[in-house]
Amino acid sequence: MAQHDFDRIRRFAFERYPLRGHWVALDFAWRELRAHHVHPPAVRDLVGEAVAAATLLAGTLKFDGTLTLQLQGDGLVPLLVAQCTSDFRVRGMARFEGDPAVTDFRALVGDGRVAVTVDAQERAARYQGIVPLEGASFSECFEHYFAGSEQIPTRVRLAADAGRAAGLLVQRLPPGVGSRDVDTETVDALLAETGAALDALEPQTLLSAGTESLLRTVLGTYDLRLYEGHQVRFECRCSPVRVAGMLKALGADELHAILAEEGAVTVTCEFCGRPYRFDAIDVAQLLADGASPSGSIRLN
Repeated sequence: MAQHDFDRIRRFAFERYPLRGHWVALDFAWRELRAHHVHPPAVRDLVGEAVAAATLLAGTLKFDGTLTLQLQGDGLVPLLVAQCTSDFRVRGMARFEGDPAVTDFRALVGDGRVAVTVDAQERAARYQGIVPLEGASFSECFEHYFAGSEQIPTRVRLAADAGRAAGLLVQRLPPGVGSRDVDTETVDALLAETGAALDALEPQTLLSAGTESLLRTVLGTYDLRLYEGHQVRFECRCSPVRVAGMLKALGADELHAILAEEGAVTVTCEFCGRPYRFDAIDVAQLLADGASPSGSIRLN
């Protein structure tokens, strides 16, 4: 993959048809996101696919805020959350309970729901869509979301491993956007063709190929216009100041009880997995003046 394609989302359009697409590949951002997480490989890859999916979805929308993609089910992963801001800062997490050797998607997620929430500064752009959790893969699950909530025919291919997470999306343009003089049957057939090409795409090819070579491989028979794209980076909103404020809200009695039992108060961010450790001196300073002891908080 070309250096230019690391940690980017890029948009492309079909020149003669009302179809568009997005491609994303996360490299450093993905490895940084999971630096403090220890998940079984199947759960790790599920988080990577979710983060790629959230980034693709954010790329299809116009909003100023944060998009949250959340899976809740009764499987071994009861909760999975991926977030992407309108300027493509990402983070994600998963709760895992059970046999680390399980790799089947349905066993991992079980039955449940998929919810997408757009928390935008403009009230008119705020949105939440919820659909049943369906499909035999995260890619199929994401397609069902588009069909059930957005009602926009969409085909998606997602992949992730220890080094990268990536996704490719092709969808029909929303009604009234980029209207072209092409009949519905022709567009439906074209989308079915591109969907079959995405289904045949090997995960390793999706993870390793750059944008242009990948599009030539998958959609090389069509005239496409490829746009420059945007950088994607990992960013978690946790900080010593935020954690200190949360601990202060617990109160002195609770903090002293934890210190007496464990010798320190340790808080681990559920999103990035970063641990924050407050010893007795840190807690005393926190309770004395209400300020964050940012100079003495240690990251384990």
